[in-house]
Amino acid sequence: MPEGQENLFSAIIIISLIFLMICIGLITLVILLQQRRKKYATEKKIMRHQFDSELLKTQIEVQEQTMQTIASDLHDNIGQLLSLTALTLNSINLKEPQRLEKKVSESLSLVNSSIKELRGLAKLMHGELIVQTGLGNAIKQELDRLKKFGNYKLKVKNELINIDISSPNKDLIILRLLQEIINNIIKHSKATHIEFNVYTADEKVFLSIQDNGIGFDIDNVQMKKSGMGLNSMFKRVALINGEISINSTPLTGTSISIEIPYP
Repeated sequence: MPEGQENLFSAIIIISLIFLMICIGLITLVILLQQRRKKYATEKKIMRHQFDSELLKTQIEVQEQTMQTIASDLHDNIGQLLSLTALTLNSINLKEPQRLEKKVSESLSLVNSSIKELRGLAKLMHGELIVQTGLGNAIKQELDRLKKFGNYKLKVKNELINIDISSPNKDLIILRLLQEIINNIIKHSKATHIEFNVYTADEKVFLSIQDNGIGFDIDNVQMKKSGMGLNSMFKRVALINGEISINSTPLTGTSISIEIPYP
């Protein structure tokens, strides 16, 4: 074979090999891309399932907390109002017409207060507090609950009351986080002074809670998996791409900062 033809044949072989390698590389790349897409879809499905599971768990816990609040209010508020109404009605003397109108008016006022309380509980029962009045008012309701449980000096700055945006799933998780923090304060902190600061900035919601209680050792509590639910709080914040910082040492109080993309 002439030298020119040999060179041409060699060039064709080399080009063919390069072309074949490129084809193999492209096929391999396509296969890898498909595998990555499948892996991504699977991971996304798992994450979605985890989110839905955690959201359902959160909904159940919020409902349980709501039931506890309703039971407490029925006993402490509405029960007392109805008892006072019954006492007032029993004290009515038809032979004293000058006092009759006053007693009836007092009874009507107590009944109206009871109806108002029941309407509030009905909204809680149906989960309407967040949906209808917004996260800010739901937070206010929780802080009002805290006032009933002890002689706390509260300093509250709640800018969310005036905010007209919402994110239902995040709202529910944020509310549950606040409930867990409040429950920990009531059960463990022995605090007398508590500050709550809730506001929005740069498309984020910020929650800051500080108390002057006895504090705790964070590492020790997390290792023991105690009833304070810190691991659950960290998990929920991470689930909605937020950040949480807890600073506490024994006898120095506790400060909690939460930052969540919103809405």
